Amino acid sequence: MAIKIYIDQGHNAVNPNAGAEGNGYREQDLVYYIGKELEKLLNADPNFEAITSRNSPTEVLGTSLSSSLSARVNEANAWGADYFISLHANASDIASASGSEAYVYSADSPAYVLAEDILLRLSEATGLANRGVFERPTLYVLRKTAMPALLLEIGFITNAGDAAMMAENPALVARGIYNGILTYFGL
Repeated sequence: MAIKIYIDQGHNAVNPNAGAEGNGYREQDLVYYIGKELEKLLNADPNFEAITSRNSPTEVLGTSLSSSLSARVNEANAWGADYFISLHANASDIASASGSEAYVYSADSPAYVLAEDILLRLSEATGLANRGVFERPTLYVLRKTAMPALLLEIGFITNAGDAAMMAENPALVARGIYNGILTYFGL
């Protein structure tokens, strides 16, 4: 039986729930394409079945921030996903801030180990620094999912190098995440 992975490309094309901007890029665009590349990799592997929250770059989920978040969680829960991965790009007032980090509901969760494996392999694939896994039990997509869930901040959109790498190499980023998933499952 295939492992079902729900890939949430964080944010919407426009408000409500549009993402961060930096270096001429928009978070919602970067994570849309990375998510579609990850979906292709997972669906090409008979061990997995994957779907994404947004199926076109212009798709808008919900009519408010809360309904946008609940649409993603509700779809993953209804589909019976085994794991939920929300993709994001970080932002900082410090332009030199760089690297990847992940958030989970609890350190005592399969999501924590999955997040560690993803960060390890993402760092190997992209050269981005591994900033670690942190507990964030207040995040809606981590609180309301019925399966282990993680929120991945791939890199900083406010860092020119991170932003260019995410924009120019979505397949490389997706491969790093996929490699982390393979590591987690021992495949």
